[in-house]
Amino acid sequence: MNIQNPEQLGTTVRARRKQLKVTQKELAMACGTGLRFIVDLEKGKQTCQIGKLLHVIQALGLRVQIDVPGDDAGKREKP
Repeated sequence: MNIQNPEQLGTTVRARRKQLKVTQKELAMACGTGLRFIVDLEKGKQTCQIGKLLHVIQALGLRVQIDVPGDDAGKREKP
């Protein structure tokens, strides 16, 4: 999935949370964040803290991948 903006990221996080049948409050508790952070993240707030964001993504079983345009080496499996 190619995320282009905070709103798309928030939508993706919310969809995954709902797929796992986890409430916003449960996710906040599991990640050690406040409920307000989860609400803001799912709404696409642009100023969410990256460390907390990465923790939430990991807790939901998602992962972040950064592709460098023109860098075919990053796309190959390492032996």
